[in-house]
Amino acid sequence: MSKKRSPSRRSNKRPASGRKPSSRLALGDIDAISDELKAYHRLFHAVFQRREQRYWSLVYLCGQLSDLERKTIEPMVLALLGPEPNAVRAVEHFISQGQWKTPTLIQRYQAVVAEWLGDPQGVVIIDGSGFPKQGHDSAGVAHQYCGALGKLANCQEGVFAVYVSPEGYAFWDMRLYVHEDWFDEVYRERWKKCGLPTDLPFRTEPELALDMVRQLVTRGCVPFQWVTFDEHLGESPSLLDEIDALGKWYLAEVPCNTRVWLRTPHVEPPGPLGTSPHTIALGEERSAGTRGA
Repeated sequence: MSKKRSPSRRSNKRPASGRKPSSRLALGDIDAISDELKAYHRLFHAVFQRREQRYWSLVYLCGQLSDLERKTIEPMVLALLGPEPNAVRAVEHFISQGQWKTPTLIQRYQAVVAEWLGDPQGVVIIDGSGFPKQGHDSAGVAHQYCGALGKLANCQEGVFAVYVSPEGYAFWDMRLYVHEDWFDEVYRERWKKCGLPTDLPFRTEPELALDMVRQLVTRGCVPFQWVTFDEHLGESPSLLDEIDALGKWYLAEVPCNTRVWLRTPHVEPPGPLGTSPHTIALGEERSAGTRGA
């Protein structure tokens, strides 16, 4: 979560000529940041049933915030706690088998976002993102487009939401996209191994995006008016219609060949769609050139 800094706290001073800015922190600053992080973590203590879960969740959080190149469990534990095999196993158990109330965790987090950043004109940004994978045992992994690589690759895909307001911005919510191949019978063993719910239905990425927006509206915990996304989601008319029905405004990219009405039709049925936005733009430019001649 990030809040904008007050203009009065910004410094216009530039480092002396020849000197590079330093990221070194005084010991007092490090202690203060550590106290703030622990205070933030305590906001979520009620989500975890056991004291050990609270501790290992803090260890995992600190590991994810570290500057390690590989943020898998073993390197993080080694960097934070030293060579303690029991600690590595404990964090692995916490992540793979530990149980906590994920919906409660998300709701608590969103309540914190509302308190710190909430604004009636807030914006929810929704986008998909891929995570490259080498193997085939990660939940939902498949050969699909990976935005991180800019090409088709073996990856997991998710749909993510970010909240933005004049007060700052914060990660908001997420959904795992389970590729349609996984709903084939040959994937059943892999399905069980990953612990996916047996009644999980196939959902497209626009449907996952709509799920998140609906939940936000239903909970009513964070004020927002706008929803925005790129053409991958914007090309879904049902998503645009549903967001409008929820009383929210959207700003969405659409493919350049999208068919649109030049004016509101007054007959039923209205007949074929008129033309596409880029055709309109080219026509207007051509008309302007003709008038100029």
